[in-house]
Amino acid sequence: MKRFIVITLLLVFVTQGFAQKKELTVEDANYMNAALYPVRISNLNWMDKGDYYTYAKDNAIYVVSAKRGTEKLLIDLDVLNGDLHRNKIDSVKRIPAIKFSDKDNCKFKLKNNYYSYRLSTNQISLLNSVDEKAENKTFNDANNNIAYTKDNNLFVVVDGKEIPITKDENPGIVNGQSVHRNEFGISGGIFWSPNGDKIAFYRMDETMVEDYPIVDITTDIATVENNKYPMAGRTSHHVTLGIYNIETAQTVFMKTGEPLDQYLTTVTWGPEGKYMYISLLNRDQNHLSLNKYDAQTGDFIKTLFEEKDDKYVETETPLYFTPNNPTQFVWISERDGFMHMYLYNTDGKLIKQITGGDWLVTAFKGFYGKKSDNIYFMATKDGYLQNNLYSIDLKNSEITRITPDHGTHSTIISPDGKYIIDAFSNTESSRKYVLVNEKGKYLRTLEEPNNILDEYNLGETKLIDLTAEDGTPLKARIILPPDFDENKKYPVFLYVYGGPHAQLITDSWLSGAGLFLNYMATKGYIVFTVDNRGSANRGRDFEQAIFRNCGSVEVDDQMVGVDYLKSLPYVDAERIGVDGWSYGGFMTISLMLKHPGVFKVGCAGGPVIDWKYYEIMYGERYMDTPETNPEGYKNSSLLTKVDSLQGNLLIIHGTSDPTVVWQNSLQFIKACVDNNKLVDYFVYPGHGHNVRGKDRVHLYRKIARYFDDYL
Repeated sequence: MKRFIVITLLLVFVTQGFAQKKELTVEDANYMNAALYPVRISNLNWMDKGDYYTYAKDNAIYVVSAKRGTEKLLIDLDVLNGDLHRNKIDSVKRIPAIKFSDKDNCKFKLKNNYYSYRLSTNQISLLNSVDEKAENKTFNDANNNIAYTKDNNLFVVVDGKEIPITKDENPGIVNGQSVHRNEFGISGGIFWSPNGDKIAFYRMDETMVEDYPIVDITTDIATVENNKYPMAGRTSHHVTLGIYNIETAQTVFMKTGEPLDQYLTTVTWGPEGKYMYISLLNRDQNHLSLNKYDAQTGDFIKTLFEEKDDKYVETETPLYFTPNNPTQFVWISERDGFMHMYLYNTDGKLIKQITGGDWLVTAFKGFYGKKSDNIYFMATKDGYLQNNLYSIDLKNSEITRITPDHGTHSTIISPDGKYIIDAFSNTESSRKYVLVNEKGKYLRTLEEPNNILDEYNLGETKLIDLTAEDGTPLKARIILPPDFDENKKYPVFLYVYGGPHAQLITDSWLSGAGLFLNYMATKGYIVFTVDNRGSANRGRDFEQAIFRNCGSVEVDDQMVGVDYLKSLPYVDAERIGVDGWSYGGFMTISLMLKHPGVFKVGCAGGPVIDWKYYEIMYGERYMDTPETNPEGYKNSSLLTKVDSLQGNLLIIHGTSDPTVVWQNSLQFIKACVDNNKLVDYFVYPGHGHNVRGKDRVHLYRKIARYFDDYL
C-alpha cells in the first residue's frame, strides 16, 4: 500500500513538472531571448523574372519555385568564400544579403564595395566603391552608380570615380539628406532619375535656425553638440530641390519660390525623366499645391491641383505613374475623410476616384496584370484592426482581397503579380508565412508560427468596445494576470500613447501588445490600453479631434477606459497607475494633473511638457503656433497645472534626446520645485528619445519596481 502511494505521488509530481509553464523575465520582455522572436525568413526576394524567389538560411541561399514548390541550394558560405578568394577578395564570416536577378546572376555589398556575381563562371566583379565615411548611400540599378553624403555634402561615384556634387562648407547647409525632421513621409534626400542620368536632392539651409545644445558627458570635460531645433512659432529652415546632371556636371534648382519656410514633399520624377513633381505645403499645413517643374531648367510649369483643409493637409506618398501611360498617375489623399486613391493625368485633371469608403488605403504596392491595369494596395477595408492586401481593376473598380486570413499582413509580390508571399499574424497566431496567388487562393505554408509563448505562463488578452462621450466607438485591450481570479482585486497598469500616427491595438499577435505589457500582467497587474481619438487608422475626423488642443479629447477617452475599469468588480479602483513614453509621457502627466487622485502612480518617459518646446513640423500641424493659438498652448501646457499633482510620479528622460528635448522635463521639475511638489526623476545619460539596447532592461526594471513600490 505504501509503495502504491509513493508511486502515485511521483506520477503526480512528474505530470506537474511536464505541465509547468515558464515565467517571463524582464530580459525576455526586451527580447534578449532570441527564441521569443516570431519566425522570420531572411533575405527574402523575388527574382526579376519568372516565379522564383530566394531566401537565406544557415549561411546559404536557396531558390524556390512558387509554381511547383521545389527548392534547391544556390550558394553557401563555403562556395562564396572560394569564389571571393579566387577573385582576390577577403572572405566573409556569414552570407551577405544577395539579390538574384536570375538563377545565375546576382549583386551584393561587402563593406563599402558593390559587386556583381555570376555563379556559373565564379566571376565576381567590382561595380563600384564608396568612401568609408559615406552615409545615405543610394545605389542606382540602371548604371550601378552610387550617390551618398559626407559631412553634409553630396557625392556620386561614377565608374569608380568620386565626383562632388555640392561643396558647401557651412555646417548649416545640409545636402542629400532627409528634411523637415522626417515628417510628411520623408525618409531620404536623394532621388535618382528613372534612367540614372540625373540626381535630384534636397538642400536644406538651417543657418537661421536656433541651436539647441546636446551635452556629451563622455569626454573628460563635457562638450556641447549644437543641434538645429526649430521650436513651434520660431524660425524654420529653408529647403530647395536641386537636380544634378551627371553628363554635364551641372546643377539646377527647382524654382519653388516663396515663402522659403514652406515644405517640399512627395518628390517624384516623371517616368521619362523630363519633369519633376513636388508638393508645396504652406507652413500652416492647410494648403497643398502639386506643382510640375522642368527637370532641365528648373522652371515652374504649372500647378496640377490644390488641396485645402480648415485644419491640416497631410500627404505622405509620392505620385505613382501608370506603367503604360506616362501621362497618368495615382494620388493618395485624405480629402474625403479617409486615405484613398485617385487617378489623375499630368494636366491636373481628375480622371476618377479609384477607391472610397469608411476605410483607409495604408500602402500602395504597385501595378500588376498583363496590361498593368490592376493596382495592389494595403488597406483596412475589412476592419481598422486589420491590414490586408487587395487588388483593384482600374477598368471596373472591382476590389479583390488577396490575403485570405484575418490579421496584420506584410506582403512581397512577384514581378508579374501572380504570387504573393504573405507574412502575417493575428490574435490567434504569431507570425506565419504563406504563399497565395493573385486571387487570394492559399497555395502552401512557407513557415509555420513558432508560438513559443505558448510555453509561458501568460494571462488572457481581450478586446473591448467602449464609447467616447461624443458617441465615437473606441477600442480597448485588457490583459489579465495568469491564474486570474475574478473574486480578487487587482491593481491596474494603464499603458498609454494617444498621439497621431500610432495604433496600439491591432488584429496581430498579442493584439499589438509588447512583451513588457505581458510581463507586467504576470506580476499581478491588469494591463489596460485604449486607442483614443487622435490615434491612427480611423480616418481624418478621428485624428483631427485633437487639433489645436492636444491633451483634451485624448484624456477624456482614456478616462472612459478608467471608468470602465472601475466598474469591474475585480479592479482595485484605489490602485490605478499609468505609464507612457513621448506623447504617452505627455498623456501620463496630463491624466495625473487633470484628474488628481485617480492615479496613484505614474511613469512618464521623454514627455512633451509644453508644446512651445516641440519642433515646428509636427507641433504646428496639430497645435498651430503659440501666437495664433495661445489658448490651446495654455490649456495643453503641464507647467501651469503642477499644483494639482497627487500620487507618485516618476519622470524619465534621455539626456541626448533630439526629439523631445531635455528642456521639457527639466522645466517640469523646476515647476515642481517652485510649487513644493515632490516628484521622482531619472535620466539616462547619452540616450536619445528612446532607451535602446541592454539599457532598456534597466528601464523596464525601473518602471516595474516603481509600480511595485508605490502601487
